[in-house]
Amino acid sequence: MGKVFDAIDDSMADFIRRQQMFFVASAPLSGEGKINLSPKGLDSLRILDGRTVAYADLVGSGIETVAHLQENGRVVLMFCAFEGPPKIVRLHGQGEVIEPSHDDFEQLRSQFPELTGLRCFIRVHCDRISDSCGFGVPLYDYTGQRSQLTDWAKVKGPEALAKYQRENNEKSLDDLPGIGLPTGDHG
Repeated sequence: MGKVFDAIDDSMADFIRRQQMFFVASAPLSGEGKINLSPKGLDSLRILDGRTVAYADLVGSGIETVAHLQENGRVVLMFCAFEGPPKIVRLHGQGEVIEPSHDDFEQLRSQFPELTGLRCFIRVHCDRISDSCGFGVPLYDYTGQRSQLTDWAKVKGPEALAKYQRENNEKSLDDLPGIGLPTGDHG
C-alpha cells in the first residue's frame, strides 16, 4: 500500500540516489495543451533538503517543462525501482526555473558534476511526497549512462550550442515562452 510522507527521509533519499533514471511530468494550464513527460539521467538530481530537490536541465530539442513551470509551476518527479525490491516514489510540487542569471545558479552548480550543455536548474518544492508498490514495474539491468547528449553539446561548442538553444528553446510546443536567450555555454 502507498504512503504519504511529511518529508524525504533518509531511507527514501537513499532510494532516490540509487535510481539511475527518473521521470519529470508537467502540463500547461490549457486543457488543449500538450502534457510533457521526460526521462532524466546523468547524475542530474540532488536532494537539497527534506522537501526540496533540484535537477540539472540540459539543452535539448524541447523546452516544455521550463515553459510549463514558468506558466504554472506544477510538476511531478517519479522514481521507479528497475532493480531490487519494487517501489515507486513520486514528488509532487511547485517547480521553479533557475537560469544562469538567477542568484542561486552558481550555488546549485557547485553541487553537480560538470554537465556540458547545462541550460538551467529546476528546483522543486515538494508539497506531496509519496511511495507505492511498483509491482507492475519490470526488472531491467543497468549497464550505464549514455554520453550522446553531453558529447553532442561538447562538439557543438558554446556559441553553436547557444544558437541551437535560441532557435529551438524559445517557445514550447504550445507557443509558451521558453528560457531566456543564452549568450554562451553554462556547463
